[in-house]
Amino acid sequence: MQKITTYLWFDNQAEEAAEFYTSIFADSRILDVQRYPEGGPGPAGQAMMVSFELAGQRFLALNGGPQFTFTEAISLYVDCASQEEVDDLWARLTDGGEESQCGWLKDRYGLSWQIVPRALPELMSVPDPAAAQRVMQAMLGMRKIEIKGLEDAAKGVS
Repeated sequence: MQKITTYLWFDNQAEEAAEFYTSIFADSRILDVQRYPEGGPGPAGQAMMVSFELAGQRFLALNGGPQFTFTEAISLYVDCASQEEVDDLWARLTDGGEESQCGWLKDRYGLSWQIVPRALPELMSVPDPAAAQRVMQAMLGMRKIEIKGLEDAAKGVS
């Protein structure tokens, strides 16, 4: 078992969200669903706690009620190897959600994600500070991050 596990609080969509997330990422699965019993704080039979893995990383999701909601102060960062992976994840996670800036989005459950191509940190750490600054400025103008735009900025191509 991993030492630290991300714990997500949902109103009543924990099982639905876990099913959605595990349908998007490879090497993902629902591990366990604990349901509210008769007389519990939630409707009998509704998922109380869902344990699941995304790309081998374990998560717990609780149906805890509407008292707490997600904010951008916490997000899940996804390292993407290619533009195709960025495009696919962006389309699937914004379906019913909303785009933000700089590779950030909120999914249909309000959870924030950063969908980041591996090229971004690579281009941001080039030895030429002017090129890194151009990459930063290009990224700041994007919603979904486009690798070609970052590469053009690094080269000084408009």
